[in-house]
Amino acid sequence: MARSPDAGPAGAGRPATAHPKRTVPPPPPDPGGPAPAFAAPARVPLPDASGPREATTRLIAHGCWYPSPDPSGTRVAFICDRGGVPQLWTGPVDGEDVHLLDDGPDPVTEVSWSPDGRWIAYTTAPGGGEHTRVLCVRPDGGDRHILAGAEPGSSAHLGCWAYDGSAVAVTVAVPTAVPGPDATAEAGAPGPGAADGLLPAHWRDRAGDTRLLGPAPHTAPGPGLPSPVLTVPTAAIGAPGGRTAPAAGFGDGLSAYLVDPDGVAAPVLLAVEQDAATLRVCDLSRDGAFALLRRGPRGRREAVVLRTADLETTCVMPVADGDPWIGGFSPRADTLWLRSNAHREFAVLLAAGLDPEGRPRGWSAAASRENSDLELLRCARDGGSVVLAWNVRGVSELEVLDTSGAGGPGSYASGGGGPGSNAGGDGGPGPGAGAPARSGRNGDAPARHGRSGDAVARPGPEPVPPRPVPLPHEVVTRITAAGPRLLLALSGSRRRPGIWWLPDGASPVRTPWSSRDEDAVPPGRPPVRPVPLRPTARDGLPLNGWYYRAPGRAPGEPAPCVIHLHGGPEDQERPVLDPLYHEILGRGVDVFAPDVRGSSGYGRSFVDADLGRGRFAAIDDVADCAAHAVLSGLADPARLAVMGRSYGGYLTFASLVWHPDLFRTGIAVCGMSDLATFFEGTEPWIAQSAAHKYGHPERDRELLRALSPMSRVDALRAPVLAVHGEHDTNVPPGESEQFVRAARERGVTAELLTLPDEGHEFLRADNRRLFRRAAADWLQRQLGT
Repeated sequence: MARSPDAGPAGAGRPATAHPKRTVPPPPPDPGGPAPAFAAPARVPLPDASGPREATTRLIAHGCWYPSPDPSGTRVAFICDRGGVPQLWTGPVDGEDVHLLDDGPDPVTEVSWSPDGRWIAYTTAPGGGEHTRVLCVRPDGGDRHILAGAEPGSSAHLGCWAYDGSAVAVTVAVPTAVPGPDATAEAGAPGPGAADGLLPAHWRDRAGDTRLLGPAPHTAPGPGLPSPVLTVPTAAIGAPGGRTAPAAGFGDGLSAYLVDPDGVAAPVLLAVEQDAATLRVCDLSRDGAFALLRRGPRGRREAVVLRTADLETTCVMPVADGDPWIGGFSPRADTLWLRSNAHREFAVLLAAGLDPEGRPRGWSAAASRENSDLELLRCARDGGSVVLAWNVRGVSELEVLDTSGAGGPGSYASGGGGPGSNAGGDGGPGPGAGAPARSGRNGDAPARHGRSGDAVARPGPEPVPPRPVPLPHEVVTRITAAGPRLLLALSGSRRRPGIWWLPDGASPVRTPWSSRDEDAVPPGRPPVRPVPLRPTARDGLPLNGWYYRAPGRAPGEPAPCVIHLHGGPEDQERPVLDPLYHEILGRGVDVFAPDVRGSSGYGRSFVDADLGRGRFAAIDDVADCAAHAVLSGLADPARLAVMGRSYGGYLTFASLVWHPDLFRTGIAVCGMSDLATFFEGTEPWIAQSAAHKYGHPERDRELLRALSPMSRVDALRAPVLAVHGEHDTNVPPGESEQFVRAARERGVTAELLTLPDEGHEFLRADNRRLFRRAAADWLQRQLGT
């Protein structure tokens, strides 16, 4: 039945209050295991936080990021570490009167001001670990409470707001009961993928496919791209003896709810994903009739349009990794806008007209650039303009596209809203409805205007070329807006992360409470601006990276150098101020930070080049980057080190044992040393994503063993420092402990630094300082600077 414009939940998007008694039955339980737990998140009051507050520690060189403005655009909620840990603050856009709303010890990771201005929702990480909570607080600090994630062992993250502020979406991972030994025996013969019959019963007979949220969508024929229904392979994770995190009772999936922040209406269950890697509600249409969800493992993300009345899936489309706010609906929900790399090497602004039932009529690329990813997008609420942030080899380029004169067939119609306005502003939708565009190579539109190529030849008025926005620093990390104000979170090689606002037709203006550039580092030694390097791998693959030259070094003098490797693997090295680099450079050691294969920013083929046995080539890329730095005359071949965090920590361990005579020392931070034990100990949703990147712990057991540094630890020659967060459940501390133990058993110098009250990220100022100084001291001592 066709949907009228006013159909759906009452009001401007009140799904939580329109169906207070509606319940959605969970999927049937698996024959051999327990039923999933779908307990609604519990509201837990917290002590009042109203009144002025001061941070206990004042950092001059602080960072501010993740802005979310109030509806008027005059005040903004944001994350700031001036108190020594990332906390929730509010302040005026053009004044200095800032207030601390939560002075608790738990780091804040996300912030979202409600569209009606009554609430600020935010996510915290208790103990700095991976299990997060979603909280709500009044703008004056009152009525603070936990919305989701209070249950022991559970985790929750933030989704979008309903457009009237009546509900906020949260995703909850709830622990379930662990089957006893009798349950395994009663389940019969092992299912596919079981290892010697040792997988727990509730993991048997799983095909390992992500379950669609409802019936298969119907797609209407139309020009442009198809709307494929993809079943993403995310094979179930298991290991001998049932020792994996899912087997420990956390593997039954994720549930997305709409929660009333006032606690009056009962939570409404929107979606359930079993054995899921991710699930986030990114947007709700203004009438509440449709929800846009993002799901799937790394490298295989999907956008799903869900009809809220009957929970039928009407559209599924692949989307790009990176920013989780993938897009949104136009005001009338007749157009869907996505940041997608479907059928392409690089992410573009993808558009589809939607019929009244929420099914796509056809797809077109509305904005694209050759060899550059669309990284962030944000549309003004009135649909008059859209802001696009492009990733050009790690540097952001920003432009504003005017859509105010749109109207009629074949031209841009007005758009607005989306996750940028109802979920804190990150990655909002693009402009409104437009006629299908003709796509060229990599989805680039053949008729180009300005620099983005987002205008294409079509009937109707000619679109206005985009207006480039000059940036004072290299990288945009977030775009958000409310009222007349557009806010940018910026970072660069010479500044701390800060928040800037964009006046009409002018350059960005720094908010008064963001750090000044001159306060980025202690006086006397300015930050180093890196230069790009372009190594070539031994198999001919072009690589990229940024080289930081230590001050005081003569141009032709080879220097001690550390190769620093980012995490992910899909992260990308960006030219932003890293206090760790600043500390190392101050000891006379150069830093070369490359993007080896598997990194983002250079196309989907480059991201996938390290899959399977391609990871051996990624390990060789590290050695090839070191060789390039030496042959360029920059680095001293006798004083090379390797260092990295997370996946970079894994590459550090691997480089030390695959190339034992190349590096004098290594520092591995939160790195995996054995991929089998990593799968046993990590979080289930991380395991689901990691299986796509590294290999399945059962079917690819031999490959994972061959790729594990522990399998070659006998080749270790160089001293190694391992650093780990005490509460890291992403890469458990045992990964560092076992490598250090094995090194010592073989007579190799090895040390372990464990940071208290930290998880996979080091977020507390005292711990960050300790880590930086310990790492710089180690390099200075081992490289003899």
